[in-house]
Amino acid sequence: MAQRKRSDPTEDRWNEAMSVERLSQAHDIVGRLMPRPDAASEVWMDFYRRSVRVYERVAEVDRGHHHEALYWAGRERVKAELLASSDRNDE
Repeated sequence: MAQRKRSDPTEDRWNEAMSVERLSQAHDIVGRLMPRPDAASEVWMDFYRRSVRVYERVAEVDRGHHHEALYWAGRERVKAELLASSDRNDE
């Protein structure tokens, strides 16, 4: 009998985040997915990059909050880039 693959709860929540249709929903779920403050920089970078995708998608479907969602996508992108730059400088 084939063994059933367990689902990853965090991955499931990111999938849920990609399906939200309102900016307020995106804020709520992205906030719950935020890593611990002491998490590794790779974890934070992944979080910021995934957040960018969530907010970019919301900008397309929640047209009343289009510009605000784009702001949040840009904000998360900058944070990911700063972390990546910091990691490169540490090498």
